[in-house]
Amino acid sequence: MASVITAEESDGRSYVRRAMKKLAELGLAETNGKAGKHPIWNLTPAGQKALAYGNELPPRPKAGMGAKAVKAGFGPHGVAVTDMILAFGGRDHLTDWQVEVNHAIKETGLSFNTDAVLAWPTKTSEVRLFELDNGSMSQARLAREVWDYERYAGHRVWEGARGTIGGTYPFWQRHRYTRSKTFPRLHVVLAGKAEHLLDNRLQALAADVKGIAVAVWVNTLPRLQRGEPWYEIGVDAPDRRRRRYPEPAGR
Repeated sequence: MASVITAEESDGRSYVRRAMKKLAELGLAETNGKAGKHPIWNLTPAGQKALAYGNELPPRPKAGMGAKAVKAGFGPHGVAVTDMILAFGGRDHLTDWQVEVNHAIKETGLSFNTDAVLAWPTKTSEVRLFELDNGSMSQARLAREVWDYERYAGHRVWEGARGTIGGTYPFWQRHRYTRSKTFPRLHVVLAGKAEHLLDNRLQALAADVKGIAVAVWVNTLPRLQRGEPWYEIGVDAPDRRRRRYPEPAGR
């Protein structure tokens, strides 16, 4: 690989090693044994999925803030996320927000970052999830990101005392949002384009995720800033999720 991507008569092995370590940090590559003293690298399921989606790497770094993120061109997205938080009433809940929260299931290779998570305890759920599209991704990719939440919510794991048959439980409820009875509501906010184009994008997203089995509300940033209501385009349906996603194999 080094001889292919670096200039003639130059030793590009250190460059390749750094690149592979960076891919490993992104969860796209991993080592699998050694050939002599050199590690063998291969793609993770997330890396294979990135190639399958058209050689698209994750759209932003895990830490979507600070000088490195601004230098990488993610400043406008960070500003839009801040505008979204403030428009939702963030001034009253500034200590309850987290940004760039990773959700991952190692067994399936599913991994994605939620732009913002608001601690909002209720009788049924402890948080609300927020995804901000600043008009920089394709409509298909936006829909795919929303469907990732259903895939995350639908994954189940075995649990039970040793020596017993046990049973299956939602992964998110056992390992992430343990005080929630229902999967957190996802809020999608559309920004970065003229308002009539955002309205078109909203309608297209509603069509693309029709039948999704998690609660999804969508709004445009201008409408949110004016205090206008959200559009419900997805309803939480745990029974439907359970039918849609197969039970894990027994232990």
